[in-house]
Amino acid sequence: MAIQSVGVIGCGLMGHGIAQVAATGGCEVTVVEADPTALDKGVKRIEGSLMKLVEKGKLQATEATAIRNRIHPSTKLSDVAQCDLVVEAIVENLDAKKSLFAELGRITKPSCILASNTSSFPIGEMGDASGRPQRMVGLHFFNPVQLMALVEVVRTTKTEESAFKDAFEFGKRCGKTPVAAKDTPGFIVNRLLVPYLLEAIRMIERGDATPEDIDTAMRLGCGYPMGPLHLLDYVGLDTTQFIADGWERRFPSEPLFKVPGELKDLVKQGRLGRKSGRGYYEWEGDKIKGK
Repeated sequence: MAIQSVGVIGCGLMGHGIAQVAATGGCEVTVVEADPTALDKGVKRIEGSLMKLVEKGKLQATEATAIRNRIHPSTKLSDVAQCDLVVEAIVENLDAKKSLFAELGRITKPSCILASNTSSFPIGEMGDASGRPQRMVGLHFFNPVQLMALVEVVRTTKTEESAFKDAFEFGKRCGKTPVAAKDTPGFIVNRLLVPYLLEAIRMIERGDATPEDIDTAMRLGCGYPMGPLHLLDYVGLDTTQFIADGWERRFPSEPLFKVPGELKDLVKQGRLGRKSGRGYYEWEGDKIKGK
């Protein structure tokens, strides 16, 4: 089945980007946000992003208009009922997601593929909640969606081959490089990334090295664009703790998932990184102070 119509639930940080790349790929997109103010804000982000691409000469003005015209904002979940694919991009709360997929399982057509953009929760649990686990996949895009080249396409033990293949092709249509992943904690990227970040914190706890030296070593020794403490600050210490807390609860015997005490302490202190102005570094907007 060639996916022609896409529903995106949530028009926030991730949802607006998913809607934009799907429309850029030629799909008709219904983007749903319960709060009209949040919906308007998300649509304005899309319009601003398209304008930047035009200004940089990466998109013709007529193409930008056509992309925008393929995006249909809505506050009604029922408006995605006839979509070929529906992608969830709401708050990272498993109960909220399961409740949403239960409703989507009731209102969407039987052939519809249901997908979650979660970075950490089990796709299978959401598929079971929907009542049609055979049509459930993960489509984990990365932030910012418009710029990042990767999408993880996640299959469960119950996912039909046709649903997986169609979702994989949809990733290509969005201009991304899709990779196939099983429904395991963190899929591919976060399964490797989160333990790496946690071990960097443990190195600081043990006094092995300073944040600056760890970051410099990984940038110059491994060619990474930023070191682990810089990255922790950039994405948010609370975000990393949220993911690791969930994994530690589910897999208490796995030492790689154990949350360092220092991470908990910093989050309690409100030192969340870039978003709060201070984490392992002090920040001025999106830049580390003094750099």
